[in-house]
Amino acid sequence: MVAGLRPLHRKVLRDLWHLRSQMAAVAVVMACGIAMFVTLRSMHGWLRGTQTQYYEAYRFADVFASARRAPASLARRIAALPGVGAVRTRVVMDVTLDLPGLDEPGTGRLVGIPEQRAPMLNDLYLRSGRWIQPGHEDEVLASEAFARANGLVPGDAIPAVLNGRWQRLRIVGIALSPEYIYEIRGLGDVFPDNRRFGVLWMGERALGAAFQMEGAFNDAALTLAPGATEADVIDGVDRLLAPYGGTGAYGRADQISDLFVSSEIEETEITSVLIPTIFLAVTAFLLNMVLARLVATQRDQIAILKAFGYGSPAIAVHYLQLALGPVVLGAGAGSGLGIWLAAALARVYARFYQFPVAEYTQDWRVVAQALLVAGGAALVGALGAVLRAVRLPPAEAMRPEAPASYRAGIVERLGFQRWVPAAERIILRNIERRPLRALLAAAGIALATAIVMTGWFMFDAIDVMKQIQFESVQRYDAMVVFDLPRSARAGWDLVHLDGVRRVEPFRVVPVRLRRGPLTKRTALLGLAPGSELQRLVDRDGAVRQVPPRGLLVSDVLASQLGAAVGDTVTVEVLEGKRPVRTVIVAAVSRDIIGSSATMSLEALHALLGEGGTLSGAYLALDQRKAPAVYRALKETPAVSGVVVREAVMRGFEDTIAESFWISISMMVVFACIIAAGIVYNGARVALSERGRELASLRVLGFFRGEVTRLLLGEQVLLTLGGLPGGFLLGYFLAWLVAYRFESDLFRIPLVIRQTTIVYSLAVVLGAALLSALAVRRRIHRLDLIAVLKTRE
Repeated sequence: MVAGLRPLHRKVLRDLWHLRSQMAAVAVVMACGIAMFVTLRSMHGWLRGTQTQYYEAYRFADVFASARRAPASLARRIAALPGVGAVRTRVVMDVTLDLPGLDEPGTGRLVGIPEQRAPMLNDLYLRSGRWIQPGHEDEVLASEAFARANGLVPGDAIPAVLNGRWQRLRIVGIALSPEYIYEIRGLGDVFPDNRRFGVLWMGERALGAAFQMEGAFNDAALTLAPGATEADVIDGVDRLLAPYGGTGAYGRADQISDLFVSSEIEETEITSVLIPTIFLAVTAFLLNMVLARLVATQRDQIAILKAFGYGSPAIAVHYLQLALGPVVLGAGAGSGLGIWLAAALARVYARFYQFPVAEYTQDWRVVAQALLVAGGAALVGALGAVLRAVRLPPAEAMRPEAPASYRAGIVERLGFQRWVPAAERIILRNIERRPLRALLAAAGIALATAIVMTGWFMFDAIDVMKQIQFESVQRYDAMVVFDLPRSARAGWDLVHLDGVRRVEPFRVVPVRLRRGPLTKRTALLGLAPGSELQRLVDRDGAVRQVPPRGLLVSDVLASQLGAAVGDTVTVEVLEGKRPVRTVIVAAVSRDIIGSSATMSLEALHALLGEGGTLSGAYLALDQRKAPAVYRALKETPAVSGVVVREAVMRGFEDTIAESFWISISMMVVFACIIAAGIVYNGARVALSERGRELASLRVLGFFRGEVTRLLLGEQVLLTLGGLPGGFLLGYFLAWLVAYRFESDLFRIPLVIRQTTIVYSLAVVLGAALLSALAVRRRIHRLDLIAVLKTRE
């Protein structure tokens, strides 16, 4: 049997050479799809594996809790709770820093650590330098991202305000922690600003003494024992910490760094399935086009092979080998390209995710999966053509294919033949008589248009996100955050600073929202009516006003609580007197970033049962006097931090925007290649199918230009016919991408600009033009005698 297949092997090589341009297009499209699959799946596996290994090696906690001030002895009672594995209590304080070259104050988070190094929860990886030494109260370890952004090295000193007193903190080492892989302040922040915020680890005795916290703690981290239930442990910790100003324990899923990193991992998992699926579906479509045409033109060869004793399995294997030729080539090239792109993307992630070891190692299981997926795409694409070849009886295959049903075309039936030239009537009749082929060709054009449009839509979405968030929502120049809730007088003090043009106070409190069995821990923001420096803006750009009574919640938060307008939710305040109130949902917004809950400032004060306390204020500044304002804020003990809008915007560009731009650029380039492959293959298949007709017309006296016009005119009509469907399909794919990317952190707005339509149009029409030139060249080089001797 093996010896009998040798002639078929030679035929496979001849057919591959004869169809080399179409097969090359299939191989290129396959390479793009496999490269996307390997890149994105590898990134997903690398991020997940690196995160898991880091958490395990450095004992990342499962539950976290904060309080105002709890006695150190309470740690034993927490450890005795059912389900608790290990406990670490510590002091954590945010302080003002005077950073070199920075007018505005920076913020440092001081975290207490033992003076003698020992294994602990949320352990540290020492990148450089040494551990702090007992008796050296000014020594600290600095987080790597913060040190890198400020050019700090071991031996440098930073002035800081500790409990109202200036003190110089001396950096002796650079460290990393699994608690701050994504280093931001906490609730309310979304993008990192490593220039102005960093984590500093200080000796627990020195830190406790500086803030009068000897024998006490205000932060706890703990692990769960095997078989423990997180909710039960959280309830127990909350009960113990409530008398000491506890702000509500929460699990790892709500820990801010883990939330961002895990969200990114989930997004890579979505894209690693969605995008390659589209590309590989195109590969299957192209293979089907090529092989279906080949089977149709090799009917007589199939009949002869069967007459000489080749059975259906041998014929099926032959055409599957044809399909695997370009697939193997494309899969090999795509795997290599995907490995290279994955390594490059890993270097980008390493810049803003603080992993101790960011070296990329390839998971070869992903490559094996890619090869299996490529083989599956080849099988799906070739299946229809293979079944037609196998089912074709020898006697029927020896006869030419039944001709199309020839009758008057639509132009003649409508009586418009006098006004339509003969060439155009031939084109229209050919399309009408082979509607399925025309439909498939137009579908290919539509698919190419949709892929390019979807890729370019992502650029539009990022621009709109940036525009809405930093031009419509965050309109302040600086946001001042107080160390503790302050009276309204603190807001008036800001008004009198020279250079401050406008002040809008706010109050923010940690809360737990409940509706039935559903709960969500979040921050409740109180804004003054008519606030202009921090506004509530929907994804479509519509500005919302803070309701005078009740809650305004984001649609994501409403969905998590199963709440709608008019429903009531229970608000459990997690600070101060910890009041519990039932509040009506007055409105639901469609925020673009975060999942928020907002009330009017007056209503929030009433809910808290307190006077006009403030957490901070939004400032509009005279930019000429901004440095002086920042210097004044730096010297104000009540100010724990200042957020500068321009810095937040740069953080957005350096994190979400950069990672999106890299992956989207890759997708757009591949989409353009795929579009060109679809259009070119469609034109080449049309030329192969109609080679005999075109040669006959040349023999009958038609000029080359006239023959070219007949074929390319049909391609022009099919291209134009496929564009509207492509725009509709592109809009659907854009909606699917936006829907699949929706998360707690951000939502992609469904916006498709005119430039995206124009760009998609230009790519497809450009590919069509280049394909037309290539086909025109082949038409002009037709060997009339050879073509007329064949069935083509």
